[in-house]
Amino acid sequence: MSISRTNITHPFLDDDGDKLREECGVFGAINAADAAAATALGLHALQHRGQEAVGITSYDGKEFFSRRGLGHVAENFSSSEAISELPGNMASGHVRYSTTGGAGLRNVQPLYAELASGGFAVAHNGNFSNAQSLRKDLVNKGSIFQSTSDTEVIIHLVATSRYPTIADRLIDALRLVEGAYALIVTTPEGMIACRDPLGIRPLVMGRMGEAVVFASESVAFDVIGAELIREVEPGEMIQVDFEGEIKSLHPFGKQPSRPCIFEHVYFSRPDSIFAGRSVYEARKAIGAQLAMESPCEVDLVVPVPDSGVPAAIGYAQESGIPFELGIIRSHYVGRTFIQPSDSARTSGVKRKHNANRGLVEGKKIVLIDDSIVRGTTSLKIVEMMREAGAAEVHFRVASPPTAHSCFYGVDTPERSKLLAARMDIEPMREFIQADSLAFISIDGLYRAVGSETRDKACPQFCDACFTGEYPTTLTDFNQTDQKSAELPFADPKAA
Repeated sequence: MSISRTNITHPFLDDDGDKLREECGVFGAINAADAAAATALGLHALQHRGQEAVGITSYDGKEFFSRRGLGHVAENFSSSEAISELPGNMASGHVRYSTTGGAGLRNVQPLYAELASGGFAVAHNGNFSNAQSLRKDLVNKGSIFQSTSDTEVIIHLVATSRYPTIADRLIDALRLVEGAYALIVTTPEGMIACRDPLGIRPLVMGRMGEAVVFASESVAFDVIGAELIREVEPGEMIQVDFEGEIKSLHPFGKQPSRPCIFEHVYFSRPDSIFAGRSVYEARKAIGAQLAMESPCEVDLVVPVPDSGVPAAIGYAQESGIPFELGIIRSHYVGRTFIQPSDSARTSGVKRKHNANRGLVEGKKIVLIDDSIVRGTTSLKIVEMMREAGAAEVHFRVASPPTAHSCFYGVDTPERSKLLAARMDIEPMREFIQADSLAFISIDGLYRAVGSETRDKACPQFCDACFTGEYPTTLTDFNQTDQKSAELPFADPKAA
């Protein structure tokens, strides 16, 4: 039996606007005295990975319990009453971003279903690039879907598999999917955590006393007092039962891993460990490499807060130019990486950032940011610094140009809206109105995160958003269209 409680904290709902691409965070705990409370705390640490919706499902040995809501973790799970609705020593949770303009309560995870073998809940970070094809086939065979999420495909594939055990059914299902995933599955037999064969999406394993915990990032373990054991390996499936027994399987064979390099650049919290390295130290190294590749004769190094700060520190240390907080950010306004419209994004920039006029007036400055996506934010930041009296405004970016859409769980705009897909560097510079513009090279980025150079035959990371070289088949998407150079808006000033 499952009890589902819905807590609506936001007035807007747009089920029809949901698409398949999302960037999320997952957490799971088994054999924990307060599993739901630990999960809520872990999700709070992962809030940056998804701020539109949150859900937790628990199991008390007899029944599954679910609570879901729109908004932040604190808005839905800060009260003892909310946690008391989720009893048991096993729980999994999920924080979610939907795609541009769409959010639906029916898509809030973990998704839960009653199968012939009992309850089955799944939390998924990533994206299946053949979900539409699989969904169509399943519907034709009689499956009835309750959500528009690609994650529900897994439930139906597991339900229709003829293998005897849940683990075997899950393996059978995952053999049919393409793309990227980090999954946490809860069943009456225990918890299963698994990662796609290329390890594109992150997943780590830890221990908290007798409890075993899983999370998208290690920082979630710091918050609950758990010890990081290791990363879940690419293609690995880990089973944990209620007796504490842990089984590790590699049902998909060994392949060269391709973790998402953008975790180092932007997605992971700086205090996390990713691919065996401190994210903070990696971002400083990226900034130092950027200073070596693209020096700039200026008075101050100014980060675009908050994501540009570590790279700006590295740039300043390498260049010897003073680091200063020339932009002050309000921490009471949400991130604008993905917003439903350009007008909302523009107003968000003005509310989030303010120039430190007394510091930058009359100075030549170089702004350091993690990326340029549409270019709207960069343009507004440059304009703001000029209005504050900066003598020169240069721009340096701690990633290569983002010229291709992601199909592996990162909510990027369609390619025609990516500035680097429409323009070369000089037109981009003109668009954002900077005195100069430079990006770190792809090889420089690889060096900064611990590789000597990018292996062109088999890259060590997934870098498709920069290179257009997708590591898996994209059944539901036309790669020719994605890689086409004949994109609209050839005019650099076009929106």
